[in-house]
Amino acid sequence: MRIPSKEQCYKLMCEMKMMDHIVSHSIQVRQVATFLTDNLNAQKIDLNRDLVQASALLHDITKTRSFTTKESHDFTGAKYLIELGYPEVGNIVGQHVILDEYFVSDIPVETDIVNYADKRVLHDRVVTLNERKNYIQQKYGKDIIDQERFNWLWGKTQEQEDRIFIYLSFLPEELGGFLDPEDCAAELLKYSKLCSSPPIG
Repeated sequence: MRIPSKEQCYKLMCEMKMMDHIVSHSIQVRQVATFLTDNLNAQKIDLNRDLVQASALLHDITKTRSFTTKESHDFTGAKYLIELGYPEVGNIVGQHVILDEYFVSDIPVETDIVNYADKRVLHDRVVTLNERKNYIQQKYGKDIIDQERFNWLWGKTQEQEDRIFIYLSFLPEELGGFLDPEDCAAELLKYSKLCSSPPIG
């Protein structure tokens, strides 16, 4: 399995000229996904940490350009990463908005973690599922959103949360309190330095 390192992910994000706020969001999603993975692995769930981290960082890899092209960034992000030789990462990225199939396993898998972590981060803040849901409804409007499908999706996400937290010793609403904002700031600085450094050779 080929998985890009954090530095390789940052280079790809730089090359795609991702908007700053999308970079911040992606770094925070990685923080959430990593924290959940580490705590689940402590309970013998056996998630691939590197795969989760890379997929979380790259989940919005084509989102910036989608504002112009109107493409489905989950689909094109997956395609882009698969073509680069990262099929497992691409598969997870392609499911970060909606899973191809919910609850494929009795225990959480990597795709679940990245999909759920994305739902818990609004811009660069860790929020509850209800806060995220309300934001989406306010931003896009009830006339634009297919309300029946949206409610179905959010119901599945709530079930997903319940299934993940069965294995954890803290509540969903406590998640943000375990994450240090300075960690995100430090990663943003690393990303900025990498983007501003001239290419080697």
